Amino acid sequence: MISRLLRLSRPVALGVCAVPVVGVFAAAALAPLPFVVAIPGLTADVLGADQGKPVITVTGAPVRETKGELRMTTIRATGPSSTMRLHELVGHWFKTDEAVLPKEAVYSSGGSDEEIEQHNLEEMAKSQSAAAEAALGYLHKDPKDVKVELNLADVGGPSAGLLFSLGIVDKLDGDGSGGDLTGGRSIAGTGTITADGKVGAVGGVALKTQAARRDGASVFLVPKAECGDARSELPAGLRLVPVTSLADAVDALRALNRGEDAPSC
Repeated sequence: MISRLLRLSRPVALGVCAVPVVGVFAAAALAPLPFVVAIPGLTADVLGADQGKPVITVTGAPVRETKGELRMTTIRATGPSSTMRLHELVGHWFKTDEAVLPKEAVYSSGGSDEEIEQHNLEEMAKSQSAAAEAALGYLHKDPKDVKVELNLADVGGPSAGLLFSLGIVDKLDGDGSGGDLTGGRSIAGTGTITADGKVGAVGGVALKTQAARRDGASVFLVPKAECGDARSELPAGLRLVPVTSLADAVDALRALNRGEDAPSC
């Protein structure tokens, strides 16, 4: 999930010629490299509002008043058309609150800045549709009767899917026993979701855990396959809970609310 993109200087074209070995290294140091620099981005409570409008609006079924937070997380990255050179990357490489990532890992669709932004917005729209379908399916609600509208501006990509689904479940059913799915806590996380409730990996989780803790979360839901990455720069006071499905996530949060053991990375 990528929030507002940072723009750097435009690429400089370099000619190709026969040069000594020293010249090769000098040229490599000056050549644009296919990497971006990413930092922890914004988080947003899907149970709250964005720009004055509820993130989740449900019609056709009673909706609960909720307590606590469910925070989707993002990274911020230099833009797809930005350039980074070796000497610039070195300064970022060893910082724990920054990551140097292959450009294709962040902007896998390729294309111009405008094309990538459009692609990310389309991925967000698909994610929202899958999230609503997954949540209603989990709750055995008929999507013909219950309508869900999701609103989150200035964010693209599919990685908020899990949190959107959890927000819908909390608004409609809570923990299933009259309480809040969050237990009144600030819960954060990341993960794509399919219409049948499977959670997928997203990337950038070590930065997202930092964003989550910065904004007050005490629990972070992470795709199970990315536990290792999430542990690499884990902030103190943040508990990692691995999940592979929406049902996993709901069960884990219910267990935490009851003071029972829940999965941990």
